[in-house]
Amino acid sequence: MTTHVTLEDALSNVDLLEELPLPDQQPCIEPPPSSIMYQANFDTNFEDRNAFVTGIARYIEQATVHSSMNEMLEEGHEYAVMLYTWRSCSRAIPQVKCNEQPNRVEIYEKTVEVLEPEVTKLMKFMYFQRKAIERFCSEVKRLCHAERRKDFVSEAYLLTLGKFINMFAVLDELKNMKCSVKNDHSAYKRAAQFLRKMADPQSIQESQNLSMFLANHNRITQCLHQQLEVIPGYEELLADIVNICVDYYENKMYLTPSEKHMLLKVMGFGLYLMDGNVSNIYKLDAKKRINLSKIDKFFKQLQVVPLFGDMQIELARYIKTSAHYEENKSKWTCTQSSISPQYNICEQMVQIRDDHIRFISELARYSNSEVVTGSGLDSQKSDEEYRELFDLALRGLQLLSKWSAHVMEVVGVLGSVTPISPSSIEVISYFLVKSIVHLILLQPITIDY
Repeated sequence: MTTHVTLEDALSNVDLLEELPLPDQQPCIEPPPSSIMYQANFDTNFEDRNAFVTGIARYIEQATVHSSMNEMLEEGHEYAVMLYTWRSCSRAIPQVKCNEQPNRVEIYEKTVEVLEPEVTKLMKFMYFQRKAIERFCSEVKRLCHAERRKDFVSEAYLLTLGKFINMFAVLDELKNMKCSVKNDHSAYKRAAQFLRKMADPQSIQESQNLSMFLANHNRITQCLHQQLEVIPGYEELLADIVNICVDYYENKMYLTPSEKHMLLKVMGFGLYLMDGNVSNIYKLDAKKRINLSKIDKFFKQLQVVPLFGDMQIELARYIKTSAHYEENKSKWTCTQSSISPQYNICEQMVQIRDDHIRFISELARYSNSEVVTGSGLDSQKSDEEYRELFDLALRGLQLLSKWSAHVMEVVGVLGSVTPISPSSIEVISYFLVKSIVHLILLQPITIDY
């Protein structure tokens, strides 16, 4: 007799099979699977350079140089952080008041114990700047060779050399500004000489070299300038570096504020290095090799830029200290004392609000279209649509960078100019303006968030 089973009963019987125990009498010895984490890193520092073979094998050499120079730039940044964060140790150490003081030996021993690691860092810094100058000059000499000048030098290579120029400028200025570095080394040297820690001639000579290195202002710049001037045609390569920075700055081919300010510092410091006994930047300008009027316009618009951290530097100072400035000072307008419209908060606020409203409106249009059409991450878009989204994201990052740069530049110029008179009204007004700049400039960014 055939039994009729409904479809619902059949489906319920199938569902019951999931609860049916099926012991296999085997112990569970398999461990739980371990989690795998993957992090993409596109900063390979040219580790894939070995892929360039046969006809383009010469790019392996350039990529290798790039890689080693990037490592040296990272090391230079570490020394810049060391100098910027340096705080005086010698002021906190008890001083020996007289030769008859009973515990003076103990004080000197503790002084050496505390300051010796810090002085070792300074010694390594001195060795590093020597090595960096020699490396930079060797690259300049190699590229300035008569046969090499016929070859193409990539923009990335020129920008890397420009970053080296910026590193030299930053390290030299930080060394000049930090008097506590010299004081700590002097305190260590006195204590070490008393305890006869530096008995061999080599240690005495190295200590003397470090003292001269720390005491002389612009020592890194002077050594770099002297070694560059003995290289035939060095000004041509520096002109290429300055021109690429001018092109990048003029066309806004930068993203972060630090990249923007780096381009300006390379222009100024590069002109200073080019103007000397061997080369004349005004003759290069007459030959249309460089464009001084365009650089003057940039320096006029933005007179003070952040150097490192909260320290600032005046760009016109590079021009004023160049070799042939006095007889050509009439060609420069950036060296005249005047407030640039770049620091006019009211004028900047109008443009910032307008840019903010335009971008938020366009961003909302794309967001609403995604909601209405129901297309999400899994939807396929055309190359043109992906390009539009990429341009929109890039424009948003550029706007955020531009506003951040405004904050840094306005606060920087206020921090570099002190009140003219010590009257209470002027002092209060000065610091009040400085404190509200952040609130005024950041206001449009927080409107819709």
